[in-house]
Amino acid sequence: MKIAHVAPEYYPAIGGVGQVVRELAERQVKQGNQVHVFVPDWDKEKRIEKKEEVINGVKVHRCFYWFRAGNFMTFWPSVFGKLLNEDFDVVHSHLFAHPHFVLSAIAAKIKGIKHVHTTHCPWSSAERSSVGRFGVIFSYNLVSRLALKMTDKIIAITPWENRFIERFGGDKEKIINLPNGMSSEFFKNAKSNDFKKKNKLKGKIVLFFGRLSPTKRPDKFVETAKIILKKRKDISFVIRGPDEGLRKKVGEMIKDEKNIILMQETRDRKEIIKMYQAADVFVMPSYREGLPLTLFEAMASGLPIVATPVNGIPYEIKDGENGFLVKFGNNEVFAKRIIELLDNKKLSGKISKENIKKSKNYSWDDIADKTMKVYKELK
Repeated sequence: MKIAHVAPEYYPAIGGVGQVVRELAERQVKQGNQVHVFVPDWDKEKRIEKKEEVINGVKVHRCFYWFRAGNFMTFWPSVFGKLLNEDFDVVHSHLFAHPHFVLSAIAAKIKGIKHVHTTHCPWSSAERSSVGRFGVIFSYNLVSRLALKMTDKIIAITPWENRFIERFGGDKEKIINLPNGMSSEFFKNAKSNDFKKKNKLKGKIVLFFGRLSPTKRPDKFVETAKIILKKRKDISFVIRGPDEGLRKKVGEMIKDEKNIILMQETRDRKEIIKMYQAADVFVMPSYREGLPLTLFEAMASGLPIVATPVNGIPYEIKDGENGFLVKFGNNEVFAKRIIELLDNKKLSGKISKENIKKSKNYSWDDIADKTMKVYKELK
């Protein structure tokens, strides 16, 4: 098949949607398909000069963006013409409400190409400017609603999304629930894990790994860490991820606290695997979430999890079974649950085994096969 993915980001940009597209696209190439990825020429820091390149067999087309809103939306209308100039078997767009979704839907309709859309859980409120809020209202209730009606199949990464998809124009019969996944590499033990030694970390490690953004709330992680460190000095708190507005604030909050370490971001998967496997508890204090890849990566690494019960998370994390769910902003309870997992070896060991077992249901190989099945059933 000749497949087009249209997405807001792709490697080397760091982001969950881009990683999903990369996992699918590279597997689809290995299965013998011709795969094109259309994205803006932006890596979340600067423009990317190289507009056309092939990465692991995937043909990547970077379109000039006219403008962007914050760190999450870009307008790059040339994708419309590029889709019209090619003959694809399927166009798979990613992330509801963004302009590229609407342009993909219209282009596919004109060409008579089947269109699949993965919404990626954008439904809950977030901090936006007045212009951003207007854009959301306009897009959700008009242009994206119309685009969703033109879409042949809608992939929701969690059942939590279904009611929103229907609310904004999606046909219930078109919805399929297909979660994000994780690479089988995370099941393998890292050889000669030098993460603690290299970073001069002592004691047990509590990990925050994700975008340093107002939705992920690393600042809440720091507040919780300080509560624990008032009583305990045998724990290291590690924060790592790309900056999306909060790195400076987090650094200021940490100040001279040696047990809270703000690390530089990394794209090195081997390093990421070592980090997970060196940690003891994974913490996700998010204000909102879709279904983050880090959740499954942490589970596959055997980490018990303390997270907020927001959006798609409660569908995957059961309180007391995979870790603990704590109401957003309740730092005292976050601290209590983290300490409980660190000190109760029997409990954390039981949860670790359960998480490794459960995470095997989220193999990218399996999800890629199911995605291809969706494409083929539309032909």
